Amino acid sequence: MKAIIHGESGLRAGSMPDPEAGSGEVVVSLRTAGLNRRDLYIPARRNHKGDDLVLGSDGAGVIEQVGAEVTGWKVGDEVLINPSIGWFKNTAASPEGFSPLGMPDDGTFAEKIAISAEQLEPRPQSLSWEESACIGLAGLTGYRALVTQGRVQKGDTVFLPGAGSGVATFIIQFAKAKGARVIVTSRSEAKRKAALRLGADRAIDTNADWKEELKDETIDLVIESVGRATFNRSLDLLKSGGRLVVFGATTEDTVDIDLRSLFNKQQEIIGSMMGSREELRDMLAFSEQHGVRPVIDEVLPLKEALEGFKMLEDSSQFGKIVFTI
Repeated sequence: MKAIIHGESGLRAGSMPDPEAGSGEVVVSLRTAGLNRRDLYIPARRNHKGDDLVLGSDGAGVIEQVGAEVTGWKVGDEVLINPSIGWFKNTAASPEGFSPLGMPDDGTFAEKIAISAEQLEPRPQSLSWEESACIGLAGLTGYRALVTQGRVQKGDTVFLPGAGSGVATFIIQFAKAKGARVIVTSRSEAKRKAALRLGADRAIDTNADWKEELKDETIDLVIESVGRATFNRSLDLLKSGGRLVVFGATTEDTVDIDLRSLFNKQQEIIGSMMGSREELRDMLAFSEQHGVRPVIDEVLPLKEALEGFKMLEDSSQFGKIVFTI
């Protein structure tokens, strides 16, 4: 089968053996797959070597083979892949054995995937194939960060540094559906305008003086994923008793924190990463109820996937990049 592979020869389009369904597994013929920033970082995390691995966490397709001991699914069913492997109940942290799909196991950037039937959800019929391919990881990550960990409430003001990522575009929509006010930042005027069209209440330049720009605002909740470049600026904006949820670090991982300011203001810093199957199902139902849809910037055929990687590396996109297979 055709696939996007990382291994000793680097990141490339190539071929892998067709998978077979083991006990408890199905083989899904993939129609579409969604690119995530995690896929961009995996080659470096593998030290640019190792056995051939199919990248990709998100995908949607049609079951073409059902293994022994599988119930509830049949050949021809349209499915969405749950990328959160082995995390079923909504717990305070991911359980032992959890891993996102796409490393160490083969992922979705291929014509087919063999995967546990427990990792399947019915494909939402209100979404296109392209939308179905990219709601899983980004939607789940944003929902847990905002709703489970952030405990967003109607009337809260949510501050979101960085407006263009797939997760950010979900958080804007989720927060507005929850009745919150949303403020975003971006260096790009085009992305600021796009965020406002999506529902954000205010959009300011990342390079502006945030405290001056937002001196008339009270920030109840910050959702951070940029890392060192914005973390302390975000924390400085947060009200006393406010909550800061961090789910990523696209810039440097390590930050210095003024502990005296933190405990004087009695602020909370809360970690978040992906989420459980329970939250995925809640997110899908919430999205259906409130008309939340993935924002897709670009759709490319799988053979042009490396161009999508370059777009994501440049952060030129607003929303998701999807591959058709």
